[in-house]
Amino acid sequence: MKFFIDTANLAQIKEANDLGILDGVTTNPSLMAKEGIKGHDAIMQHYKTICEMVDGPVSAEVFGTEFAGIVEEGKKLAAIHKNIVVKVPMIKDGIKAIKWFSDNGIPTNCTLVFSAGQAILAAKAGATYVSPFIGRIDDSSWDGVQVIEQIVSIYNAQGFMTEVLAASIRSPLHIVRCAEAGADICTCPLSSILGLLKHPLTDLGLKQFLDDAKSMQ
Repeated sequence: MKFFIDTANLAQIKEANDLGILDGVTTNPSLMAKEGIKGHDAIMQHYKTICEMVDGPVSAEVFGTEFAGIVEEGKKLAAIHKNIVVKVPMIKDGIKAIKWFSDNGIPTNCTLVFSAGQAILAAKAGATYVSPFIGRIDDSSWDGVQVIEQIVSIYNAQGFMTEVLAASIRSPLHIVRCAEAGADICTCPLSSILGLLKHPLTDLGLKQFLDDAKSMQ
């Protein structure tokens, strides 16, 4: 399973990349706004900076909701850097745009996916990635990881090449469960990635080793 970091914060991207386990980055308008990135030129430059930091896919989301606007914006995003993946919402015109991008060699990430039916449409349109939001599914009293399992099963049965990118990750346990469910990728906040490092027995064992090492000096 590949690891993407879900942020627009350059320091967090660097920290995750320095771990040596980072495969890509996902962003969205909310994450850009959180970092105070405003204005078309500033946003485009920020995407370019991220692409220069990470050797892997960088999802850049369109703001439009109509076919022509999505395509036009997507072409501009794709021109920033070879690593850009155009992130398109799961709406009718979004599916049409994903098909256009697929036919024209532009990779896409279909976002705001909450059901297996939506994931089927994204795959049929040729999406490179599909992003089920498992945390938000959990919030609606359904099991987000179960949706991942269902999508993975359907894709395997039908031979779809679209990769399942588990999004809206809330905890290290989400990451582990998505790995068990067969997700191709998890996109996570830095805190969830670092949370995988932690276990109380590791801390106790390290303390014991260090104490024993001191006693031998």
